[in-house]
Amino acid sequence: MKLNDCARLLCEHDRFLLLTHRHPDGDTMGSAAALCAALRRKGKTAYLFPNRQATGKLLDYTGAFFAPADYAPDYIVAVDIATEKLFPEGFEGAAELCIDHHPTNEHYAKQELIWADRAACGEIVLELVKSLCGRPSREEAELLYIAISTDCGCFQYANTDARTLRAAAELLDCGADSAAINQRFFRRVSRARLKLEGMIYDSLRFYKNGELVIALLTDEMLRAAGAVEDDLDHIASLAGRAEGHRVSITIRDCPGGASRVSVRSGADFDSSALCAIFGGGGHFMAAGCTIQAPPEKACELLLQVIDEVWT
Repeated sequence: MKLNDCARLLCEHDRFLLLTHRHPDGDTMGSAAALCAALRRKGKTAYLFPNRQATGKLLDYTGAFFAPADYAPDYIVAVDIATEKLFPEGFEGAAELCIDHHPTNEHYAKQELIWADRAACGEIVLELVKSLCGRPSREEAELLYIAISTDCGCFQYANTDARTLRAAAELLDCGADSAAINQRFFRRVSRARLKLEGMIYDSLRFYKNGELVIALLTDEMLRAAGAVEDDLDHIASLAGRAEGHRVSITIRDCPGGASRVSVRSGADFDSSALCAIFGGGGHFMAAGCTIQAPPEKACELLLQVIDEVWT
């Protein structure tokens, strides 16, 4: 679907419910909330599905958009969700429209606006907001700045390109307070986070002559550090700070004895191909999956198969 076609489609409907993915990040939450605000400016009724896994930082900016318990939507939009398996906990149903930037999108929605070459879904929603309403409001600009900056590591990740920087500059022109947002999401952390980072750095494992680095994040480490979910923003980027690495993997405890795996790499390794072996996906340089095993066993399983995609 083309951008203007998507905008016209949204104008034809009302009573929207916008979905964000499980374990939400700034891109899914910021993009969905910004679109929700723009739809309201168009006179539509629009809410976000209450994602109970959202962290306090994200709730401060997006919680006011959550739907009341008795809300009955007529049109459901999935934002930054590559697969129905990532629909938020508690949601049952289907999406009429998907807005996404993941190349591994499973094309589950009836209609879709997918730009797989964009660093963040927020870049797509920015153009959609402009098509719907013209210049973004200050609130929408701040939400979209959160979306874009968090998905490219405050413009440090390799997915950042000239379009990403132009989008950020445009949002600053529309009133986004980049200094406050950068401080909140990238500069200031709790003492528990500092302690946890030290534990992660101390426990890093190196393979393939240092080109592969793996970090395990266990519940025991979280308890020892006194860390909670709000302390885990961008935790998957820590292992990638090791000099000389090509690929970094972070393996985290999940409920029920499973592990959530985050893979980060440079342009010479396909992270999504590794994750696809375990039913996951994502981007070429950033992908994830869930392995039905605790972290130590998940690490073993990854090491057993990584040569299938290592070049």
